[in-house]
Amino acid sequence: MIHVRDLVKHYRVHRRAPGFGAALRSVFSRKFDTVRAVDGVSFEIGEGDRIGFLGPNGAGKTTTLKMLSGLLHPTSGEVTVAGHVPKDRDHELLRAIMLVTGQKQQLLWDLPPSETFELNRAIYDVPRAQFRQTVDELVPLLGLEKLIGTPTRQLSMGERMKCELAAALIHRPKVLFLDEPTIGLDVTMQSTVREFIRGYNRRHRATVILTSHDMDDVTAIAERIIVIDRGKISFDGALDALIEKMQPEKRVRLTFAEPVGEERLAALPGRVLETEPRRALLQVAQADLRRAVASALETLPVADLEVEGAPLEDVLADLFSRTAAERSE
Repeated sequence: MIHVRDLVKHYRVHRRAPGFGAALRSVFSRKFDTVRAVDGVSFEIGEGDRIGFLGPNGAGKTTTLKMLSGLLHPTSGEVTVAGHVPKDRDHELLRAIMLVTGQKQQLLWDLPPSETFELNRAIYDVPRAQFRQTVDELVPLLGLEKLIGTPTRQLSMGERMKCELAAALIHRPKVLFLDEPTIGLDVTMQSTVREFIRGYNRRHRATVILTSHDMDDVTAIAERIIVIDRGKISFDGALDALIEKMQPEKRVRLTFAEPVGEERLAALPGRVLETEPRRALLQVAQADLRRAVASALETLPVADLEVEGAPLEDVLADLFSRTAAERSE
């Protein structure tokens, strides 16, 4: 569905010192720096895949998505989406994709979302019966019954985001680019949107590429993650494989029936990350996990015990720091 080979996007950025003199000199002589926003990216994504496209701010995520959707032209490299070259803005490609971002909107500001739905139906030439079926599916699922008749400017950010998602799916795109899709939503609606995206993926075999700083979005939606840092791919694979590669240790979260001192925790295998009188968090090597759990149950007043992997935020931070260290060498 998506083919990317040696994709590059460089910008020439004018740099000058502050002050009137520097501004005057720049009229006659300008100095430019080359910013390597995307620098030789390659990957393949199949039909129906759910991808988490991750990286720190300024890593090149949004630039890549804009090139995949045809909003930006690459400096060099090959890109095809659904068999089309995005920069050509072919009508068949535009009917097959949609970019949804939490920072920008397509809803008409002074009109209710229902008008945007109708506009998108006309733009994409969606048959009336299919349009009605899609709207009847989306409205109750996303809880839009009281929203679609209200002017967009009167909606909260979270309400607008739900309507944005519905508007994006009016023409049933086969490739969905999602940039922070749950921004502004409460916890319950975040869960609803995540489940809806997974359901849409299953029903229509749609390819989903998600960028988000909310790792709950990533773990709930993505089956595979691609990590980009400083314009280059630093990881491409399953989430479990990344965690195993970067932080294979397990975390044992303990709750006690009575206060436990640090000296008793020190006797357990592993390293104490956090401690409170009635709670503790240990980091334990996989080989020592069974022994650590058995020792805690035998020697401490354990009321509850939970074994978990490292948080995705910590894993990514570790990956970014290692990548930066490798490039500085």
